[in-house]
Amino acid sequence: MASHNESIIREPLITGNDITYAKITNDVLSPVENMPNKAWWIGFTVASLGALLWVVAVSYTFWFGIGSWGLNKTVGWAWDITGFVWWVGIGHAGTLISAVLLLFRQNWRNSINRSAEAMTIFAVICAATYVVSHMGRPWMAVYTLPLPNQYGSVWVNFNSPLVWDVFAISTYFSVSLVFWYTGLLPDIAAIRDRATGLRRRIYSICSFGWTGSVKTWQRFETVSIILAGVATPLVLSVHTIVSMDFATSLEPGWHTTIFPPYFVAGAIFSGFAMVQTLLLVTRKVLGLENYITMFHIESMNKIILLTGSVVGVAYLTEFFIAYYSGGEYEQYTFLNRFIGPYWWAGCMMYGCNILMTQLMWFKRVRTNIAMAWVLSIIVNIGMWFERFVIIVTSLHRDYIPSSWAMFYPTWVDVSVFIGSIGVFFTLFLLFIRVLPSIAMAEVKLLVKGSSEQAKKKLIAEGHLDPEQVEFYKESLNKFDSVDIAEYENA
Repeated sequence: MASHNESIIREPLITGNDITYAKITNDVLSPVENMPNKAWWIGFTVASLGALLWVVAVSYTFWFGIGSWGLNKTVGWAWDITGFVWWVGIGHAGTLISAVLLLFRQNWRNSINRSAEAMTIFAVICAATYVVSHMGRPWMAVYTLPLPNQYGSVWVNFNSPLVWDVFAISTYFSVSLVFWYTGLLPDIAAIRDRATGLRRRIYSICSFGWTGSVKTWQRFETVSIILAGVATPLVLSVHTIVSMDFATSLEPGWHTTIFPPYFVAGAIFSGFAMVQTLLLVTRKVLGLENYITMFHIESMNKIILLTGSVVGVAYLTEFFIAYYSGGEYEQYTFLNRFIGPYWWAGCMMYGCNILMTQLMWFKRVRTNIAMAWVLSIIVNIGMWFERFVIIVTSLHRDYIPSSWAMFYPTWVDVSVFIGSIGVFFTLFLLFIRVLPSIAMAEVKLLVKGSSEQAKKKLIAEGHLDPEQVEFYKESLNKFDSVDIAEYENA
């Protein structure tokens, strides 16, 4: 979808001396067309067991109610809302990579945007399960929608940020899903043209009759740009609205105006860390080292460093505001994070998100795959503790000491969270099994030497099959009328 001159690629976005359009197609579709390897089966088995644990824990919750969790009258929100905010945050990086970097014409997104978009879809699904589970009576979830009164329901309270959550996240999910699937169409058509029998019929239906004509590519680019423009403000709005669940209350530790930008930065921070965690494993298991290169890994680490530093500034700002406000309850809430009974959670939060992230200032750390993978996991551990600290430590000691209480998670709390991770990885492993994890059409624009002369030569020599022609309208405009005629007859 990047339509500018790609004749000279200075960044090592693709490595390998024998990279051709046909090789890209074969490499990317190999995991889809061949039987999965041993590593995939091991990962899928572990993830499926986690998903099964989630089914058991959620079923237990529905049967016995949310009293089976460790909640009490003081701490009414805990692991459930912590998990919800954590998953919504992880889902931000996919749209950011796909939409925002597309609008800014960042070529390095082309190898990682497909997996990031899929991660967004699956993360939002995991977040939505927490919303339904927390209701205790999932059959009442329909009442979160503004249904007409003639159906016997009542209008939702539009003053509540919890209702805004439903609208924002459902809109974000819908746009992200359409954006993701639209980008998949040319690659699904490539699988269709190489498949036989039932697989060919299935992929033919899923490709929506994609032909690969010049007009089709023109419309594809137009729709992609429009969807990117629509999705970009959603990156900022969704987690801003999630932060308002807390910021619009009068609870000490929550009632602060820094929450919207703070939550957005934290969401991008944790989202990019999860993308890094997934891609470092995916590139090794699927043998995609030529397409997900060290340049991509280092670029991701730089964004993690930037957003982690922004989160660190937000932490300092919170403490300054509490000090400068002179409010004794606000000051005690932040002091309690260090000297209270949950001091260990606060140390994990600040240690993982600030101290460990600063190691990425060193190029040796940013370009070390093992260290980058470990740090990406540490970041998401720290971001989970951040949400836990914000929610639990602000609630467990309120204005009246006689109502102070501790929160202790039960096996159901832990199982729902671990199970949601299992659901996420199960969906992701199924995704890379049936669909290409890299956008072939976009990666082919980054092949070194794909200049005007090379493109003319490929067409003239008849090396391009219909499923391998992945040029865009702007690229074709460089050809003369004879070249275009040869291309359309290829």
